[in-house]
Amino acid sequence: MPQVQVIEPVNAIYRYAPPKLRVCAYARVSSDSADQLNSFSVQMEHYTSLIAGNDEWELVDIYADEGITGTRSDKREEFQRMLSDCRKGKIDRILVKSVSRFARNIHDCLSTVRELKALGIEVEFEEDGLKTADMHDEMMIGAFSSIAQEESTSISNNMRWSYARRMQNGSFTCCCAPYGYDLVDNTLVPNLKEAPVVRRIFGSYLSGKSMEQIADELNADGIPCKNGEVNWLYTAVSYILKSERYIGDALLQKSYTTDTMPFQTKRNKGERDRYYITGSHEPLISRSEFEQAQQLMKARIALCQSKGRGRQYDFSQKIQCGKCGTNFSRRVTNGKTYWVCHKHFRSKELCEIRQIREDAIMQAFIRMVNKLKQNSRYILSSALNELMDLKSKITMSDVKVGSINKEIAELTKQSLVLNRLRTKGYMDSAIFMQKTNEINQQLDLLKRNRRRLLESDADDELISDCRLLMELMEQEPPYLTQFDETLFQSIVNQIVVTEQDKLQFCLIGGFAFTEQLPKEVFGR
Repeated sequence: MPQVQVIEPVNAIYRYAPPKLRVCAYARVSSDSADQLNSFSVQMEHYTSLIAGNDEWELVDIYADEGITGTRSDKREEFQRMLSDCRKGKIDRILVKSVSRFARNIHDCLSTVRELKALGIEVEFEEDGLKTADMHDEMMIGAFSSIAQEESTSISNNMRWSYARRMQNGSFTCCCAPYGYDLVDNTLVPNLKEAPVVRRIFGSYLSGKSMEQIADELNADGIPCKNGEVNWLYTAVSYILKSERYIGDALLQKSYTTDTMPFQTKRNKGERDRYYITGSHEPLISRSEFEQAQQLMKARIALCQSKGRGRQYDFSQKIQCGKCGTNFSRRVTNGKTYWVCHKHFRSKELCEIRQIREDAIMQAFIRMVNKLKQNSRYILSSALNELMDLKSKITMSDVKVGSINKEIAELTKQSLVLNRLRTKGYMDSAIFMQKTNEINQQLDLLKRNRRRLLESDADDELISDCRLLMELMEQEPPYLTQFDETLFQSIVNQIVVTEQDKLQFCLIGGFAFTEQLPKEVFGR
């Protein structure tokens, strides 16, 4: 008689002590919610209590986006963090209020659900009574998602219609004030500190100064930007010089939102009507000054084009000055091609780093690559091993993340209690604001710490880049004899001129190698 041996399934070891189901929740408060923060607190408390109250469940985390649209999943930071944890095998089940809270885009909803199914992760939609573990529910999920999408599309269309009507009758107001103005009672009013700066910018430009020079002078004088920081760039100066706002006019619908999902904001290049309103607010400069500035800009652009500027070369946007931080640009002098620091080119007093011959930079790259090819096993292999070891140690940070998540949940619960006490009249408004601010500060700190721990995922990219660099270095030929543009673009992120005679090649994977330059390759 044949002998039969029963081979029990692997899960048999859990027959008497089944493992807890690792459960998380996703909450999202719509941007049009009347009581956004309170609703957010309610959802957080609900899921914390629900998961903690089930002995068969283990709380992984509660992922929550505040005031974020559901039509674009890539715009939701917490949603993407949840998907990342799912792919790492940290989650078994996801709880979410409804399909509309999960996504209002049919494509994103179904593709995400299918991916999670493939990972063995179930999504449970409470209000809709749907579970992705049941295969036939996918049709229902698609139906609910379709309804949510149509609802979102209808809301968006109504908002666009409202905006268009207000633009047509001239009653549309911007949501934020440009530099030089404050928004008072839906009207742009000159800012007493910023308005003179705007006039200075136009005056300096018409006197012959470049946008870069104007930005440098504003920074040197310690004049803050709109955000309060002293960080003027030529792009900010360019925006001011081109904006019709400063002559008291307003050009509306410079950009538009697409009609279909996923909604995208695009620059209006004639696809939609634009509305020009004359005299909508008090001007800061005269129309004659503005027109002169526009004509001068056109003349300078035409001059640059006639000299062949604007073309992209091998080192375009790649070389940075280690002394002043500005980029290098390409110049041809006496038949020789040089790369020069912007500030040094404008004035030798602004930066001491002189221009460097292009062929010398190419030769330095060749030398660096050949050295790396010969020593890749010692340098790259050891670095890869260290990265792998570090990655294994970082996984221990998951314990810390879990602890932080519990603290965030507890503080959120405290916020909910405070809201209830204030609503019932048991707490003074001043005390409520004080306590709420304290909690918010603690939450901000905890979230920053959590983000710092989770940034270890960037190590995966470093490992991938290191492996790619190793593969490229092991390819033939064993020695590089001439400049390879493709190889350069593939491995070099940036070249920093640390000293007049030293180039630092910053490569993918976080590697940096310095090469010495001969003295005869420098210009003035």
